Amino acid sequence: MNRTILPPYQPKQPVRAPMVYIEKKLKWEYKQIIRNLKKEKPLDETELNALGEEGWEMSGVAQHSNSIYFYFKRSVEK
Repeated sequence: MNRTILPPYQPKQPVRAPMVYIEKKLKWEYKQIIRNLKKEKPLDETELNALGEEGWEMSGVAQHSNSIYFYFKRSVEK
């Protein structure tokens, strides 16, 4: 006898994500900070907190060779 057994937590129908409506289009500005790790240290907690106080949110980090790139964004009023 072949039977498919579904776990009790699996929904029988697909779960749909809720629809989110945004009234206005957001506008962003970006900031890039590059540090040469041979000459400088990476951003520390104090520097990151200061950027956060200014409204910057880290959106990415990349490293290439001896350099590390920090990318930040924040929303701006239109």
